[in-house]
Amino acid sequence: MDKLIYTAMTGASATLGRQAAVAHNLANVATHGYRAEEHRLRAAQVQTHNAPTALPTRAFVVDASTHSDFSEGALMHTGGTYDIALKGRGWIALALPDGSEAYTRNGGFEISENGVMQTRGGIPVQGDGGPITIPPDSRVTIERDGTISVTAATGAQNTVTAVGRIKLVNPPEADLKRGPDGLFRLNTGAAAPLDEGVKVASGYLENSNVNPVEQMVTMISLARQFEMQIKLLTNAEMNDRAATQVLAQR
Repeated sequence: MDKLIYTAMTGASATLGRQAAVAHNLANVATHGYRAEEHRLRAAQVQTHNAPTALPTRAFVVDASTHSDFSEGALMHTGGTYDIALKGRGWIALALPDGSEAYTRNGGFEISENGVMQTRGGIPVQGDGGPITIPPDSRVTIERDGTISVTAATGAQNTVTAVGRIKLVNPPEADLKRGPDGLFRLNTGAAAPLDEGVKVASGYLENSNVNPVEQMVTMISLARQFEMQIKLLTNAEMNDRAATQVLAQR
């Protein structure tokens, strides 16, 4: 009976965690470049401090890993000057305040009041020589390899100047982990090398790869699973009461 209680109790707790992940995915259906996440569960036998060997009658359900779906989302044309989407695999590097790098697929950028190209959250885009600064009163063009060229909006407009190049990387997906801010980083904390094979499409944004219908079906399935696990706990309580009554009659 105790195995039933342990399995149902921890299973219900883990199911709540999976429901939270599905709810988070649904909340980010409209977030550009978002990658869906899924919690993977497994059974683990209980070990105590006094008995280092596993107890064969007791098992926990544990959250084994958090899996990210790295499939690509559909591209949406925006025509925005600072909007870019990656064509195929790859990531856009961002320069974090602590000097490290983070990676994103959300290419919806803007220019700060100081002329720095950054995310909507204020994180600078990493260039080949640090953050990229756009001169004022300039027309901006972003090439397929991430090179940013500007021409003067007034005066002599026949001079094209390259002001920087967006760092595009493509590390192995198994080496990436998602941070609490939603950005990805290498497991080692190091910076990924530039990848010449990664190309961008200017004037486009990548939609989230979350399938809302699939996530809703998963949410309903998890709700029914949680109800089943609570029912198992109720049955275990009823069995315990019945066993106690039988023993009390002896």
